[in-house]
Amino acid sequence: MNTLDNFITEYLEYCKCRKRLDIKTIKAYRIDLKQYSDYSPAFPQCFLRDTVDTFITSLHKQYEPKTIKRKIASLKAFFNYLEYKEIIIQNPFTKLDICFREAKLLPKTIPFHSIQRLLSTLYRQKEKAVSEYQLHCSIRDIAVVELLFATGMRISELCSLKPYDIDFDSKTILIYGKGAKERILQIGNTEVLNALLLYHKTFKEDINICGYFFVNRLHHKLSDQSVRFMINHYTKLAGIEQHITPHMFRHSFATLLLEQDVDVRYIQRMLGHSSISTTEIYTHVSNTKQKDILFHKHPRNQMRVDEG
Repeated sequence: MNTLDNFITEYLEYCKCRKRLDIKTIKAYRIDLKQYSDYSPAFPQCFLRDTVDTFITSLHKQYEPKTIKRKIASLKAFFNYLEYKEIIIQNPFTKLDICFREAKLLPKTIPFHSIQRLLSTLYRQKEKAVSEYQLHCSIRDIAVVELLFATGMRISELCSLKPYDIDFDSKTILIYGKGAKERILQIGNTEVLNALLLYHKTFKEDINICGYFFVNRLHHKLSDQSVRFMINHYTKLAGIEQHITPHMFRHSFATLLLEQDVDVRYIQRMLGHSSISTTEIYTHVSNTKQKDILFHKHPRNQMRVDEG
């Protein structure tokens, strides 16, 4: 007889082979569904609406809204699968109230002058390198940060780049985003392109061994954590007090383009967002543009009031 854990295993296999979901998505599903399995009573009570309802209540007592939303989505997708496979007759999410108010947090960005300062520090460290190892690390680190800011790509997308994803002749980069969606971006800045060319020339042998574009000292794929550590290192060297994460380059990329009057629909495409509503959150962050409008373009500035 099948148990809940058996059904979860079958579902994860379905997500991997049939839906071809990203490995990180499947990992998150596994964690979330294991949590439900550990919480719920034996089969078949685990399929009851009351069980799911009390589980969701327990989530609200433990986690922040964003995490709760993800865990509920994982569980709902699993029960939709069970219903599709006719394993259950009644989906427990039917008529289950799962709506709740989630605080809208504005994305954190890096000020323009801080990005400039960080890049200057990176290039200075390259000039000050006293060994071949230090020089190679600087060349790679510059390429990583330049590419993050130049394209607004996610850190997972950057670390998963393959050598053939970057076409230096056409100055384009192929990015594999969430949901197996592809997008192509142009590398329009000469300094960014030169940084990537120098990195590729320096690490060509290591890249061929590893199979990924960005590699670590052990000839393995560069990890998300290594990039975070590297950015923290240069942030301290630059004397920047703000905590900077790789994803903040993505937020800054979008916000600064908006401030240059780039249409939000183009930014949506460049970021790989499925919905324009996801991209529109950046319109609330563009303080520089807002200041320019209110200081210089507000109709009150054109009024001449007769004081009598």
